[in-house]
Amino acid sequence: MTNDIYDAFPGRPDFSAALTDGQLARYEQLGTNLEVVERRIADACAAAGRPRDAVQLVVVTKTYPAEDTALLAALGVTDVAENRDQDAAPKAEQCSRLPLTWHFVGQLQTNKVRSVVSYADLVHSVDRARLVESLSAAVLKSERAPLGCLVQVALDKEAGEGEGRAGVAPEDVLALADRIADTPGLQLAGVMTVAPLVGPLAGDPARAFDRLAEIATAVRAAHPAATMVSAGMSGDLEQAVAAGATHVRVGTAVLGVRSPLG
Repeated sequence: MTNDIYDAFPGRPDFSAALTDGQLARYEQLGTNLEVVERRIADACAAAGRPRDAVQLVVVTKTYPAEDTALLAALGVTDVAENRDQDAAPKAEQCSRLPLTWHFVGQLQTNKVRSVVSYADLVHSVDRARLVESLSAAVLKSERAPLGCLVQVALDKEAGEGEGRAGVAPEDVLALADRIADTPGLQLAGVMTVAPLVGPLAGDPARAFDRLAEIATAVRAAHPAATMVSAGMSGDLEQAVAAGATHVRVGTAVLGVRSPLG
């Protein structure tokens, strides 16, 4: 694929004509998958009595090459997510001219903060005070726009389990949200969770996302601008939309079964 494809090209009429046969096949496959996911989101919104534009699709492009990201942008995708900086940074650089919002959704080590701040528009996985301070320092040093931050909520920790997993126990969310809101260079955007694998909410994403909605309401009461609720993936996006998710993070349903980057 030539570098021309990595330019901002929304609606460019000759885009598909410039693709090789293999690229065109992948473009069409991604388009078909996107249509299915978009219909699922639309149906879930209708069932919940919510307008379709209340929910933003974020395509999780982890383990897939920059070429797929470019094809997704050509298909109208505006938001993409990555969870490993070593994969995300070069991909974001290659796609820097595309009209994309970049979400970082993985567990973030402080030694990767400077790199992540160079390309991410939002970090969904803020889970500790030390990370807040590191993000702030990197943002202020780079003189970039404020970084959107979401508190990652670990719903399994409410039951005293899952202590080794990333995320903040529900009872600690508001304190960390306050800290983000009061820290220079950062903007509190909302909350994020993944349906838990252990504890009383395991295997019940509807209840898990309802619990997240309660937490999100409490955060918004203290910080009205923190309206993002990031929840739901390929297998449970309908339950997330029903519970009020504003952003659903979908990978496999759009890109297929994951394979390592080549």
